[in-house]
Amino acid sequence: MSDQPTEAEEVAPEVDAAPEPERWHDVVVERDSAFSRGQLVAHPTVEQYVDFVRTLRDEEGYLLCLDVIGVDYLSYAPGRALPAGIEPERFEVVVLLVSAVDRSRVRVRLQVPGADPVVPTLFEVHPGAEAPEREVFDLFGIRFEGHPDLTRILMPEDWDGHPLRKDYAIGAIPVQFKGISNVR
Repeated sequence: MSDQPTEAEEVAPEVDAAPEPERWHDVVVERDSAFSRGQLVAHPTVEQYVDFVRTLRDEEGYLLCLDVIGVDYLSYAPGRALPAGIEPERFEVVVLLVSAVDRSRVRVRLQVPGADPVVPTLFEVHPGAEAPEREVFDLFGIRFEGHPDLTRILMPEDWDGHPLRKDYAIGAIPVQFKGISNVR
């Protein structure tokens, strides 16, 4: 008899399966990543976004929306480090929340497609998000569906484009100097 297993006895080699990502209120979260600085980082889908932030406010005590930020990853979208199951998109909306209970912070990172950059507004959950959402709209062109006044806040109303997008033309603003003559 041979010590080798027969075909019936052969077992598939063990494969190290990727660990299931941690979830909080059914949203993928990261703890202690290289960039989190000790904050919990949540990655909801666009569909989970508003309900997740509302749940954090109502059940976890995250009463303060500190900021809403836009990010354009035009040339970095494919190579970004994100948890398993989270697909990188061109844009990201980052929301910073602070707990009134224990002063902890949660960073919510929402992936926004470049082809149709539309996400729901947080205005009904956190009315203070109104102005930062307008800034993100003005500078990145990400639209917040349901926002009460989604108009430009920093750039003139007749401004063409969104100046913090990576594909925005650099140096397109003509500069005029007053009182200088014979400039060589």
